[in-house]
Amino acid sequence: MRRANEANMETKDRTIVHMDMDTFFVSVERLLNSKLEGKPVIVGGTSDRGVVAGCSYEARQFGVSSAMPMKMALNLCSDAVVIRGDMEQYSKFSRMVTEIISEAAPVYEKTSIDEHYIDITGMDRFFGSMKWAHELRQRITKETGLPVSLGLSVNKTVSKIATGEAKPNGELQVEHPQIMQFLGPLSIRKIPMLGLKTYKLLRSMGVVNIRTLSGIPPEMMERLLGKNGIDIWRKANGIDFTPVKPYTEQKSVSTEHTFERDSIDVVRMRELIGIMTDKIAFRIRKQGKLAGCVTVKIRYSDFDTHTLQRTIPYTSFDHLLRKTALELFDRLYRRRMLIRLIGVRLSHLVNGTQQLDLFDDTPEMVNLYQTLDRIRRHYGSKAVQRATALSPAKPEAKTMKKNLA
Repeated sequence: MRRANEANMETKDRTIVHMDMDTFFVSVERLLNSKLEGKPVIVGGTSDRGVVAGCSYEARQFGVSSAMPMKMALNLCSDAVVIRGDMEQYSKFSRMVTEIISEAAPVYEKTSIDEHYIDITGMDRFFGSMKWAHELRQRITKETGLPVSLGLSVNKTVSKIATGEAKPNGELQVEHPQIMQFLGPLSIRKIPMLGLKTYKLLRSMGVVNIRTLSGIPPEMMERLLGKNGIDIWRKANGIDFTPVKPYTEQKSVSTEHTFERDSIDVVRMRELIGIMTDKIAFRIRKQGKLAGCVTVKIRYSDFDTHTLQRTIPYTSFDHLLRKTALELFDRLYRRRMLIRLIGVRLSHLVNGTQQLDLFDDTPEMVNLYQTLDRIRRHYGSKAVQRATALSPAKPEAKTMKKNLA
């Protein structure tokens, strides 16, 4: 009964497109160097201690996959060309694709550096939905040179799985009546956000394909996996109520410091900029996100307010974000008069912290961040701080404002 009710609740007339850049990192590298065409290419840390961030289909034929240790990858494919990732270039091409989509799409959501969802519900009244999606895909390839795959269906889950089946460089539409016929034979690993631990548990129960999973009573899935079990059951039955959330470059995490007494202590202000940047960088890492833009704000004693921002390669690392924030503050603070408020905002947020970590040639920095973040999550955000955060207290009280828009 529950399955019938939820299936009826699913909006059948929604039209959702999922677009994914094929082997995005490798594709960008091939645009920059055509000699890489047709060769097995691995992008990631270039030392034996590095990790694979992305690889070409030619490398995948040898068993190479993302997140694999570079040493293992080279043992499997010794002829591979290894390239250290260039986040600046990848960010540039990612923004190019987003700009093209934003010009054409009524509602779109950027979920990672190389993925977008587009809600084109109602498009069929004016223009064939698949035709529209096909032409947008062609335009992206023509203007950027990047291969794109797309899936089109009635919700995010089915369209994303369809994109995976359309790769490489293809497109696939799954209409509502065909959803279960399409999903049934596929491996349960195709279900988005189904983790390795859950996969192993379901496989131990003899569940191999989505058809078998979809037939398990939802009450049993809930007892087995809690609320996550119901979510997985819905996806296995082609049910997904998740809306396409309109993407905006203003989506941000920010913090501000208001001085009780207006200040001209530049040294202390620079310390505070660094501290605030570290705090909100930790917040976006907890959310599994990267920031593509840093904004610094100052308000003078006469309430005159100025901001300055800079678009940067996507990152969530404190040392990179802090460096940018301090450079912006130094450029912004020119009047040399008393300041009432300072603030830092990280915006242009996308998913993908793990992707960024995989570019690190030596794992020490990544391991350090992961260790510090584990301590902060367990004992609180102030459990580990930089020495500058421990400066002697100033007479003025401080007021911190945090905003997640």
